[in-house]
Amino acid sequence: MKPLPVLISLPHAGTGVPPEVERLNLLTPGQIIADGDGGADSIYTRLRDHVRHFVTTKIARAYVDLNRGEKDIRTDGVVKTRTCWGEPIYRSPLSPEQVGALIQKYHRPYHRKLEALAGQGVILGIDCHTMAETGPPVGPDTGQRRPHVCLGDVYGTSCPTPWTRILAECLDRYFNGEVRINRPFAGGWITRHQHQFMPWIQLELSRASFASDSEKGERVLKVLRLFCRGINPG
Repeated sequence: MKPLPVLISLPHAGTGVPPEVERLNLLTPGQIIADGDGGADSIYTRLRDHVRHFVTTKIARAYVDLNRGEKDIRTDGVVKTRTCWGEPIYRSPLSPEQVGALIQKYHRPYHRKLEALAGQGVILGIDCHTMAETGPPVGPDTGQRRPHVCLGDVYGTSCPTPWTRILAECLDRYFNGEVRINRPFAGGWITRHQHQFMPWIQLELSRASFASDSEKGERVLKVLRLFCRGINPG
């Protein structure tokens, strides 16, 4: 079967600690997982053999967040100082040189790879994530219960609106729960930056236990097949 004309980005599934900051790290393996996209690897990696391109990283979100801009120096920015649950990450603050080295080694190559793959047999980039069942302290919806699925197209600017609608309809068919668009997430830096090269959309699946990770992955694959037929019936 021909691969689907889709580029999958999986920026938050990694759990690795960059060796450059390992001696300063305070986080336990459990805290690293809790700050990242739990289950994302199990859900989305099965797509690798069915799509044209698949890009991911081993480095954890807690240390280098590929879905933030290089100049985002907030606590929850590109190189964080605390996890999304408010836990300190380092024994002592990183120097500007250390921050710059992390961006240079991990952030820029990821984005250069996405840019290079734009249009290489693909028509859409999908930035794939999982989200906590309820909003964490740094979220836009702290303490609120989230839908099973959220699509982010930066309010209709990163992806053709009809495509967003079709993808939402496909998701609604296979996921038994609410599918929202741009709530609580309209799209992070990957969607906002990379859409200048081709259409992009952000996909967030709740980590709620309405299905196993394996089942969620199978449903996503069915969704993408249906979506690609919907926008390109021939």
